[in-house]
Parts: sequence; C-alpha cells; structure tokens
Amino acid sequence: MSRRSVNPSRRVADGGLPSVGGLLHPKSRSPPVLTIALVVLGVIILIAYFNSGSGVTVTSREAVSRSEGSCTPEVMQALPYLKKAYGNELHKVLHVGPDSCTVVSNLLKEGKVEAWGVEPYDLEDTDSSCKSLVRKGFVRMADIKFPLPYRQDSFNLVIVSDALDYLTPRYLNRTLPDLARISTDGLVIFAGNPGQQKAKVSELPKFGRPAKLRSSSWWSRYFIQTGLRENEGPLKKFEQAASKNKYKPDCQIFHLSS
Repeated sequence: MSRRSVNPSRRVADGGLPSVGGLLHPKSRSPPVLTIALVVLGVIILIAYFNSGSGVTVTSREAVSRSEGSCTPEVMQALPYLKKAYGNELHKVLHVGPDSCTVVSNLLKEGKVEAWGVEPYDLEDTDSSCKSLVRKGFVRMADIKFPLPYRQDSFNLVIVSDALDYLTPRYLNRTLPDLARISTDGLVIFAGNPGQQKAKVSELPKFGRPAKLRSSSWWSRYFIQTGLRENEGPLKKFEQAASKNKYKPDCQIFHLSS
C-alpha cells in the first residue's frame, strides 16, 4: 500500500503553538511541554504586569498585623489620648484598617461610643468575637480604593491605620477625600515612620511589596494639595496628654479636618 504524505501545515495544528524555531524551519517542532511552559510563563508575566498598577500592594490582613512596625496596635496605645483630645467628638467612630475587630471591640466597651470598622484585607481565621461583629454589621470588608458605602458626615471621627501606606498616589487621591467626606469633626491617620519602621525581610513575600513609608513633610504637602488642614485644637490636646504620660508613638499621627 502506498503511504500518504503528511502535509507540513497539519503538523503545526496537531502539535499546538509553533516555536520560533518552527516558524523558521517548518520541519522542526518544539516539544509540547516546552510550548505549554512558555505559554504559562507568558500568562504569569501578564498578570504581574497588570497587578503592578493596583492601588493596594498588600492582600493579607495577617501579613500586615504581624509585620514589624504595624500601626494598628499603636491605635490602641493612643486611644486614651484620643479620648482626651476629642472628648464628645469621640461619639461615632469609624476605624479603617486591619484588626478593626480589636479596635471596634475596645471602643464599644466604653459604652458611650458607637464604633464601626472597615477591614480592607481578608477576614479569614478570625475568632468568634470578630465573626460576631461582622455578622452584626459593626465590621465589614471593603475595598478602600473605591468610595465607602456611607453617607456624608456619617461619623464624628474616622481613624485610619495600616491602610494608606499601601496605596499608590493614584488611589490615594480617591481614598483620602472619601474618608474626609464621611467625617464631621476629624480624621486621624496613623502612618508608618520611615525612620523607625521597616518590614521584615521574611515578611516581604506575603506583602508582595513593603509599605511605602513616607516622611511627615511628604504627607504635609499632600494634605495641603488634597484640601485638608491640621486640626489644631485636638492636636494640641493630644500632644499635651501624651507628653504628660511620656507617650512617644512609633508611628506618625496626623490630626486633620476638611
């Protein structure tokens, strides 16, 4: 029996995507495994490229809270001085950042304080107390790159920690004005201190990238550009109370009003 010759063009269709060498030499064909590997590598590179422009570089709440220099524990240390600084204004409070359950839980113990929280990262592996706060609506997950689901002037005070440091300026331009929108009496921002805080090298793979720790002068210029000004009254009371108790925060703390 005579053997039918194989059309070279059909070999390409049967073997998947042709390699560069196959395009130059039609008789050669790259191994299917190598072809698949090249396709997978290309997909990974594309995903990495598009993600590089995202506003938030941290996706894990655990990674933020366990990293060296986290500012959320600083919120708990500063809480007694915030009470003295804001007094009656510490009535309806929103905390934005990781471990919002802890902050909200402590604020609710005050009795006179109504507190809510926004968790910008995952809420996996939380304890029963945190799950209860989420179930009751006191704490919710939300992407802070987009407007929060609250009306204007919903809270007296908005406290932010371990959130803005992970936003690129592109998204910071949207998030900060939105936080000011929902606050009537003030906005308190806890930001990383470039001189004292550095992420552990072992933690970097969990972060994807370390936080962008900006200087106080950078923040001051940015606040002015955004239309925010220093909230002088509460700032002076906060500094007096902190100085009296020799409290020196490791994080930068900004008191702002719109």
